[in-house]
Amino acid sequence: MDINIYRIHIVTIFPELFTSFLETSFIKKSQLLQNNLKVEFVIYNLRDFAFDKHKKVDDEPYGGGCGMILKPEPIFYAIRHIKKNIEKKERIESTRTILLSPQGKIFDQNIAKTFANIDRINNLILICGRYEGFDERVLSIVDEEISIGNFVLNGGELPAMVIAEAVIRLLPGILGNENSYKNDSFYNENNLLDYPQFTRPSNFENLEVPEILLSGDHKKIKEWRKEQAFLNTHKKRPDLKKPKN
Repeated sequence: MDINIYRIHIVTIFPELFTSFLETSFIKKSQLLQNNLKVEFVIYNLRDFAFDKHKKVDDEPYGGGCGMILKPEPIFYAIRHIKKNIEKKERIESTRTILLSPQGKIFDQNIAKTFANIDRINNLILICGRYEGFDERVLSIVDEEISIGNFVLNGGELPAMVIAEAVIRLLPGILGNENSYKNDSFYNENNLLDYPQFTRPSNFENLEVPEILLSGDHKKIKEWRKEQAFLNTHKKRPDLKKPKN
């Protein structure tokens, strides 16, 4: 039986931040063999690739300025080490190297789909930043910069977790039922939010579930949900319906 392995390599100076993440919910389950596929996480401490006696990974910026920036050498050595190990197992062309940075392209569902295309990518390298950023020369060894939004965090560890979870849930067979994500917000080609969802009780403090959902008429329910998805998007995220330049 052929087994497909999707590896997520994370380079960080705080590997301990990923301990509970890897033991949580379907992230833990994804690391078990399911439908001939499993996910493997490999966490690298960037300090292991700093070869001075103090394991220093940051330094003052040339030209002055506040804060410290990550040095190029440890990151270069880490990525070379990771890619050398990948080459021993499979084609290096299957690897995508991502620098997590507020200056990067905004991560969205389409990018998650691209990363989850296991026929093209089965090794995802995520480099977590810290301090005031990276030495610019690091860009020469990555495929792209990715940001999870127009705000700044203390480091790239949380963005790495966000991206990993968004990608893993799209891998074939991981959730068990593809419909679990095909009805999600942003997944459909119209870029719509999900329709409103309800469960028991049908009446709670005089707040009632729409009668159509109790009717048992699946055709009408499907039509109602499609209409509500449009209305929900228009009300909550009208920016999603604006034409793209």
